[in-house]
Order: sequence, then structure tokens, then C-alpha cells
Amino acid sequence: MTDDFVVRIPKVELHVHLEGAIRPETVLELAKRHGRKLPADTPQGLAEWYRFRDFRHFVEVYVEVSKCVKTAEDVETIAKEFLEGQARQNILHSEITYTASTIETFNGIPWADQLAALQSALAYAREKLGLSAAFILDIVRGHPPERAVEVAQWAIDAHGKGVCALGVAGEEWRGARQYERAFCMANEAGLPVVAHAGETVSPESIWEVLEVADPVRIGHGVRCLEDPELVRVLRDRQIPLEVCPSSNVCLGIFPSWEEHPLPKMLDEGLFVTINSDDPPMFGTTLTGELERASSYFGFGPDILWSLTLNAANAALITATEREVVLMRLREGYSAAGA
Repeated sequence: MTDDFVVRIPKVELHVHLEGAIRPETVLELAKRHGRKLPADTPQGLAEWYRFRDFRHFVEVYVEVSKCVKTAEDVETIAKEFLEGQARQNILHSEITYTASTIETFNGIPWADQLAALQSALAYAREKLGLSAAFILDIVRGHPPERAVEVAQWAIDAHGKGVCALGVAGEEWRGARQYERAFCMANEAGLPVVAHAGETVSPESIWEVLEVADPVRIGHGVRCLEDPELVRVLRDRQIPLEVCPSSNVCLGIFPSWEEHPLPKMLDEGLFVTINSDDPPMFGTTLTGELERASSYFGFGPDILWSLTLNAANAALITATEREVVLMRLREGYSAAGA
């Protein structure tokens, strides 16, 4: 199997952060437009600054990048550019985590204006790029519970209007229990919850979100293998896990791709999808993740198809939309010779 095959096959991505996917060139353009000084003033220099060093540096980069998004027009620009990048990878459907509360706090852009910008980008993707997408509004661990309730209400009001879920992300050690009211609001309103857990913290973080958030998917979840009972629960309930191998390796959760437990997770019968997380910050893309999985683990077209099918089946879309995505996936794999 060649890398060209991985490039050509259609894909679905469920775990990628909009702010973490902004290209260095675009960050420079925004910084220049708004008079912000960054640690570098060339694309090459900024790409080097982007390069992952440790989690503290990652947060520093993420915050500085977010502070460059000063207007609703900027939000629309980064969303359109991201979706164009997904189209170049033949990603038919994306569910994109977006931290609206941070953008509002840093840059004063009201949520209503942000939503309008995101909706415009989604319409562009649908009409001009031939792909679908939706946003997951996330609660940031460490923010006050009252702020989480506000974000939950934003997400509930925009459900089906560009937003597909309420998320929770940020530093796992801070926990998620304090946001139980926000999760309850979402669940009672029929809005799915997607929770980051089980990457930088032990399986306890997964147990916690299962208890307080009732998530339909777990972002990462790779530490579940440390707890056989948790593995059984996740397998029996077939809760999808959004695995991001390069992120896990960069963060030092696993020493290398060779030692990543993705094959074991599949052997355990877990519901696994592959994703890119924060592509330029981790030096990857969804295509790159699939290419590395093929190279390091010997995954052939059958396993790549299974992982792609998992993502399509775990997507937060209607039954009719899912049938369309599945049909296009089958056609694309057939055209690629699989």
C-alpha cells in the first residue's frame, strides 16, 4: 500500500481543534493586521515556535494564537482555511472543537458574532467544497462552573445550527466534576457531550466523565488500557475513542509511535477512531496519522477502512446525512482500488 492510497481515500475526522489548526502563515497575517508581536516574524520561524516542546509551551502557543483572532471576520477566515485544508485531504466530514469562551474573553467577540462567522464558513464548505462539518463548543477545565453553564447554553441554543455537541477539554488534572450542571443541561436538552479524558491523566479521568457527563465519545481515552474493568465497560458500551497518536507521543504519554497502544486497543475490541488533534502544533494531519499507522503498525486498506467507518458511525449527524457520507466513503475506497 502506497502513501498515495492514503492521500486519495476519503476520510472522516472527529477530534481536531480549530485554534490549534491555524497555519503559521495565517497567524502571522493576523498578528500583522492587528499589531500583535509574536516570537517570530517569518513562517519558518513561527513553525519552529509551533514545534511541540512540552505541555506548558503548547498552552503558551495556543493562547498566543487565539489572541490573534481579533474579529468575527478572523474567525470566518480561520474556519474557511481549515475546511479548505480538510477538503485537500479528502475529509468528507469534520467535527471541530472550538473554544468560543476563550475567544470572547481574549478578544471581546460576542458569541452571536462568532456563531455567524462559523455558520458562514460551514455554508462555504457545503456549497463550494462539497463537505460537511460542525463545531463542538468546549468547556475549559479550570474555568468557573458559571462560565461552563454559559457555554452549555450557547451550545444548546445553536444545536443543529452549526454546533453538534458540548465538549470539555483543557488540563485533565483539574477534573470535570465541577461542570456537572452544564453537562446535565446538555443531556436534558438532547445535546451530545464529548469529553477529553484519559490522555495526560490516569483512567480515573475517564471514569469521572462517564459518571458526570454521560459522553457519547471520549477524546483520547488511551490510558483506559491501565484499567481492565474500564476497558470492559468501554468495549461493552462501544463508546467511541478519538485517538490522536502523534499528540500522545509529543506529550510523552508514550515514548514513540512504535510503542503506541493503538493496535492493542483494536485487539481489545474498543471502538477506535484516528484523528490529528492540533495538526501544525504536532507536525501532522489526519492523512499523516493514517500514513504513520500504516507504516508503523502495518495497517492495510481493510483496517484503514474499519477506522474510517468507525468515525463515520460515531459522527454526530442525522441518519440521512450518515447514509450520504457512507455512500461517498464506499465510492471513494472503490475508486482508490480498495
